[in-house]
Amino acid sequence: MLTTKPRFTSFEDYLTYDDNSEGIYELFNGELIEMPPESGLNVQIVNRLFLIFALMLGTDRVRGHGLELEVRGEPKNRFPDLTIIREEHIQQLSQRNTIRLSMSPPLLVIEVVSPGEIQRERDYIAKRIQYQDCAIPEYWIVDPQTETILILELASNNYREVGSFRNDDLLKSPTFKQLNLKPSELFIHKEL
Repeated sequence: MLTTKPRFTSFEDYLTYDDNSEGIYELFNGELIEMPPESGLNVQIVNRLFLIFALMLGTDRVRGHGLELEVRGEPKNRFPDLTIIREEHIQQLSQRNTIRLSMSPPLLVIEVVSPGEIQRERDYIAKRIQYQDCAIPEYWIVDPQTETILILELASNNYREVGSFRNDDLLKSPTFKQLNLKPSELFIHKEL
């Protein structure tokens, strides 16, 4: 039996598609590209961040990898590892967990870099450009390989580097000034 891949001429067409799978897809040049599962280390880091932000803001404003962002360029959507949404998004996302370009941007997007040069370029360059274009006020790049957290803040429509934090540096979040977090708390090494 021959199966054909769906092609989409618009983001709206894509939004109406349902293949009844649990897969996560980026829409690239009208075609669906299935995203591979995250590494266990990345999941651990995201879980720690989720808990920290949920205790600070409540669970409704903290969204994991299932939140979809419509972006300009290719692909047409991204699934950040962690997103802090606005209060108004809670109701807007009740039917579909997708933030459209027509909506206010989320407050913070966090990506945890996966191993490999292509993944590094995607998080440090491609996603940075797309998130900046969406006017997302703050973008974190959490890098398990270098054990650093790069915090970027939108200023005059461009991301400026707030700082690259490591070890016991206290993170300086422009949006969440009450945050009391050190990279060493995320990059915990447990010996068996």
